[in-house]
Amino acid sequence: MKALLNALQEGRLVELPDNVKHDALEFLATLIEAIPEVPDDDGVTEKALAREALHNTGIGKGWACPHATTEYDGELLCSIGWSPDGVQYGSPDGIPVHLIVMYYVPDSQRNAYLKEISQLAKAIYQNEDLQKLQELTELSEVRHALLDAITHAIESVTPESRARMIQLEVRHATAEASADHGAPISLDSIAHSILPVSVLVIPGAKPVVLAQDRAIVEVIESILTLSDDLEKSGHSAKGEINIVLRASEHYAPDRILHECIAFRGATKPA
Repeated sequence: MKALLNALQEGRLVELPDNVKHDALEFLATLIEAIPEVPDDDGVTEKALAREALHNTGIGKGWACPHATTEYDGELLCSIGWSPDGVQYGSPDGIPVHLIVMYYVPDSQRNAYLKEISQLAKAIYQNEDLQKLQELTELSEVRHALLDAITHAIESVTPESRARMIQLEVRHATAEASADHGAPISLDSIAHSILPVSVLVIPGAKPVVLAQDRAIVEVIESILTLSDDLEKSGHSAKGEINIVLRASEHYAPDRILHECIAFRGATKPA
């Protein structure tokens, strides 16, 4: 669910200002129109409303997924609106909608959209927490529920997606710490929490770990199952250090270079 993850990372999860369906759709379309990559003349609001007039996009369980299509090339995008009280959306099951995910779908991204919407629907119907949005009272709780759903959805996909989950959770944890201490924490300090790491695996020898942080190198090199962990699950951990595989390169005769990221903190990746 790459587009959903991007929307969370880029701050496009919002609490809807009211519970009127038309107004909610306009609000979410405006968020998409504000994205620099979206052409000014594409009429996202009009397209989304016209599409909704043809077919109700409520998918049940308190969720709706309206969308607007475009001939312009670009990435699959979305915006997310949460309604604490629920919107009378006209969904097939009659349940008020508490979460609206609006998609912006370029022609070239139709397959990606179908895959994402399928993953999202599966997550909603399998994850009971996503069916109880009416019980949530804070936007941060909604964010965490979505992150949990994305975590489960991307368990079997690319290590890069798992790495991006870490980045997003670090940002959220840092923002919460900043609020608790009353002082802003810079994005530089966030970036420093995530370090590139290379792991060279040579059969019969201890893996060689290369990174700029000596303490992290020592911790990672002490993980006895490091090679197996990276090959089997793309993730290993010890204490507060998590290491996540990004890519692997094979070299003759039988050596493997794993490119990873390391994250220092209590939060663990998917």
